[in-house]
Amino acid sequence: MGTSTQVPHSGSTASFASNPTLVRIRDLIYSEAGIFYSDNKLHTLEERCISRMKEAGATSLRTYYEVLATSRNSELVNLLNRITVGETCFFRNQPQLDALRKIVLPKIVEAQAKSAVPQIRLWSAGCSTGEEPYTLAMIFLEESQGVLKGFRFEIEATDLNEISLEHARQGIYGEYSTRNLPPYFRQKYFLNTGESLQVNSMLQSKVKFSRLNLQDASRMVFMKGMDIIFCCNVLIYFDTSSKRMVIQHFYNNLTAHGFLFLGHSESLYGISEDFRLVHMPSATGYVKSPRTPVMRG
Repeated sequence: MGTSTQVPHSGSTASFASNPTLVRIRDLIYSEAGIFYSDNKLHTLEERCISRMKEAGATSLRTYYEVLATSRNSELVNLLNRITVGETCFFRNQPQLDALRKIVLPKIVEAQAKSAVPQIRLWSAGCSTGEEPYTLAMIFLEESQGVLKGFRFEIEATDLNEISLEHARQGIYGEYSTRNLPPYFRQKYFLNTGESLQVNSMLQSKVKFSRLNLQDASRMVFMKGMDIIFCCNVLIYFDTSSKRMVIQHFYNNLTAHGFLFLGHSESLYGISEDFRLVHMPSATGYVKSPRTPVMRG
């Protein structure tokens, strides 16, 4: 990239925080997606901006901000694609998956025992390149001959990053993503394409991928009736205020008997009292806390 697009900096946190244009870009990202860059992370944001500036036809951070502010449905999406690249793999958290299969699914099946059309809806929020929802779909397909016999299931997978979603829809994965994939699942649900593995058509048909901003209240209301929500290693991008907003949406969209799973290093402590922590063997999850009715005089 040419020197005309490089933004000089001294490397100190103070110099980034005092750059008004960089701060405005940070605020724009925060207002759009709830992702917050603290002062000591502004250098990372600057690097992401510089990597997009040439493609956007901007020669400085100031002109790039103007592009972002006037094309919020195009270049801002491109920048968000650049800054929300996640790392994941198949069967990433086996204890959590064991808890889902052995404890959570039987509880939900019991709660829906009298339903006219028994079904389970699962939401993979922040699905990245698709390894998580495909893993969950494989588990559900296996359990369709066991605890889920007679049940329909739907898996909604959403992410902010359009590039990651396209990767997920194609369903082609290399050695790193499939390093934890058991041989049984590899043979049953994947096609060998040489150096990569491709999700077969049966597995692909079980997951619906779509772009969703977790801060978009107008879209989040359409995610109601979820029995299980997985939102792993996503809240780390948000500040406390944004976390509370997202968790409130999860509360509203989760059924009374539903379960919420977060990443192993994430917690709702100090974020929400609407959920109660549930300890399971080697894993934790959250269920709705009963709300105390407000007494009116």
